[in-house]
Amino acid sequence: MKPPANTLDRQQAPWYAHRWPWFLMFGPAVVIAGGAFATWLAVRTPDELVVGDYYKQGKAINQDLRRDRVASMLRLSLRAHYDPVTGRLAGQITSAGKEVSSPFRILLAHPTLPRKDRSVLAQPGPDGRFSVDLPLLEHAHWQVVAEGALRDWRLERSWDWPRGGALMMDADSE
Repeated sequence: MKPPANTLDRQQAPWYAHRWPWFLMFGPAVVIAGGAFATWLAVRTPDELVVGDYYKQGKAINQDLRRDRVASMLRLSLRAHYDPVTGRLAGQITSAGKEVSSPFRILLAHPTLPRKDRSVLAQPGPDGRFSVDLPLLEHAHWQVVAEGALRDWRLERSWDWPRGGALMMDADSE
């Protein structure tokens, strides 16, 4: 008795002519390609959230707390609105309800990419109102720090722009 011709051809065909070896190799090939991509991505992009000198930053925390206490004693308050059409941040800073006319710095820190951080120097008028140029902000959860030009006081808050609307910072508020 002779086996059917169809069976004989299948047994005699080379391995690469069958579908099962390719099917079995597909899974490991996908894992290798994914691992290569993950390695490339890890090497190409730096870990910007990792800080090199933890001790120095820990000592700086005490200095920052002192500046927060000064802001509380002065009862500082900052109200601002960002207009993306004109690219301006405008607002008013007050101390115990009275206008502040001394210059101060506003730092907007991007949540993950330090190269996108923005820092501007604001010079309020006699009425405490200020307006500064601020390039188009990315939709993000910004960390905002307003501090005196001499770094003697500090207001800090997170701001989810544009969802958060106006920026309101008060001493002793979270």
